[in-house]
Amino acid sequence: MDSIQSWINQSKNKNLDLSSKKYLLTKAYKFIIKNKLETPIHLSSIAYEFYNLNDSINFFSINKVAVETSLKLNNDYALGDSYWNFATYYAAKENNQKAYKYFNNAFKSFNKGNFKFEMARVLFGMAKIKGEYKDYNHSEILNIKSIKLLKELKNHKFLFTGYVHLARLQEDIKEYDKALNYYEKAKKHLKKLKKIPVKFNFIENNIANIYIEKEKYSIALKFYEKNLAKEITKIHLARVLDNRAFCKLQMKDTLNVKKDFFHALHIRDSLNNKTGILMSKIRISDYYSYMKDTINAIQYAKEANLLAEELKNGRDYLTSLKQLSNLDKKNSKKYLDRYIQYNDSLITVERKAQNKFTRIEFETDEHIEEKERLGQQLIWIIGGSISIILISTLLYFLRVQKVRNEKLQLEADQQKANEEVYVLTLQQQAKLEEERVKERNRISAELHDGILGKLFGTRVNLGFLGMQMNTDTQEKQQAYLDELQSIEKEIREVSHKLSDNFNDANINFTTIIKQLLSDKSVIGQFTTHFKSDDTIVWNDISEVTKANVYRIIQEALQNIIKHAKAKNVTLAFSNENEKLVIQITDDGVGFDTKKSRKGIGIKNINSRVAKLLGNVSFTSEPNKGTHLQIKIPIT
Repeated sequence: MDSIQSWINQSKNKNLDLSSKKYLLTKAYKFIIKNKLETPIHLSSIAYEFYNLNDSINFFSINKVAVETSLKLNNDYALGDSYWNFATYYAAKENNQKAYKYFNNAFKSFNKGNFKFEMARVLFGMAKIKGEYKDYNHSEILNIKSIKLLKELKNHKFLFTGYVHLARLQEDIKEYDKALNYYEKAKKHLKKLKKIPVKFNFIENNIANIYIEKEKYSIALKFYEKNLAKEITKIHLARVLDNRAFCKLQMKDTLNVKKDFFHALHIRDSLNNKTGILMSKIRISDYYSYMKDTINAIQYAKEANLLAEELKNGRDYLTSLKQLSNLDKKNSKKYLDRYIQYNDSLITVERKAQNKFTRIEFETDEHIEEKERLGQQLIWIIGGSISIILISTLLYFLRVQKVRNEKLQLEADQQKANEEVYVLTLQQQAKLEEERVKERNRISAELHDGILGKLFGTRVNLGFLGMQMNTDTQEKQQAYLDELQSIEKEIREVSHKLSDNFNDANINFTTIIKQLLSDKSVIGQFTTHFKSDDTIVWNDISEVTKANVYRIIQEALQNIIKHAKAKNVTLAFSNENEKLVIQITDDGVGFDTKKSRKGIGIKNINSRVAKLLGNVSFTSEPNKGTHLQIKIPIT
């Protein structure tokens, strides 16, 4: 984008020749087309620069693309700018109907986006065209609308030109005092400019022209002199010299009048300013008429008439016809009839033009209304279709949601049933383990109290019998007694081992967990380490909690088997402030907790822990294993 704007800016360099400027603009345009860039404002800018280079072919083709792209993207500013380009082109070609149409289109686009400066400028363009066709009322209305916008923007430069145009409109309808008032307002805004452009140094000339119409020639002459004292353009110099000479002529002061008239004509001729040349010839004809030089007066009047016809300048064409009817007595009627005929046709043309401009506005508004109506209709159709789709989607969603809820309810009921079955299994295992412990304690008691007692009695009786035996027999007897005592000791040790650590019913749950660790270690090919805090009273913990703890550990071990590639796994139970703390640690591959996405296993663990009103935390790093910590209230 920056490159495109850079090429456009470079093309404005006054030091470049025409071909270099066109090359840069073509380069920018081809870059947009090649890269399929949708930048209508750049296209509009490129087209306008081609217009400035008098390349109407490229101007038209590129500006057309700018309009199409703007419409496609709904870019109101670029669309308005593109229409403004066409309006400027047709205004320069004096095709005012087309110019007005595009000014109007540009205004509609700028108005949509509330682009106030651009709105003011195109309104001014429309006002000028209306004024040229003597539709003074509408021209004034458009001009005032433009001025209101420019006042908001505090744009003194264009406020100056706006008030100047308002003054000229008042001058045309002979409201000279209003015209002078508007010129004073224009001057105030001119003074607010930091630097006044030379081309703006014309206002004294315009004020002087009004005083001529008011027949206050002395005041007019002072304003002409005042204007000539300023730095002005050559074209304006010719205008002021011509007007000053005409003013003097009205004062019947012919000193240097002819010189000024021909000086002005020479300047205009050197600039090929045909409109100015036309005015000079009309004024020179007046001069020769005043000097009673009828031949020269008729000659310049005829030249002015032909040039006015060529330029299609109706006002000056009528003026030259009027001059000829007064000067050429022989052909006076012919010129007068032509004057009346042309004046009538001119009035008709102006009225038709005014009507056409009104029709352009009406048709544009009607087109916009129709477009809006169709747009509204389309919105209703689209809205209705979307509503039907939304309702259908909602019904489908409700149906799917109902099925999903039923499925979830079924799964929940199944899970609840599974947990109940598991709790019953756990209770049954606990009962079996309890019975097993009782049986072992009974066997231990039987060995200790029964068999050991009998052996002790037998050993005592044998001791008494030894008193009646001889020495050799007593020695053998003593050996047997020692053997019996050794047997008693072994039986006692077996009895104690059977009874040790099996009086606590807490062994039931940890035994199951140990068995789970053992089973999973075979599948996962890792070594397990188990630690349990003796202060945990498992009998005080509900069966539902123990069932969920079992499932949590089972899920965690399953995740280790699937993902961790661990060699060692440690499970530890501890009691911390009436909370059961479960810690599972592995030395596997680990994972990045920030990037890793939570799988079903982790979600299940979180769900179960939340159900138990606990909390869970994962700590892991790549290649540094994983640590899982769960805290659950002991209930």
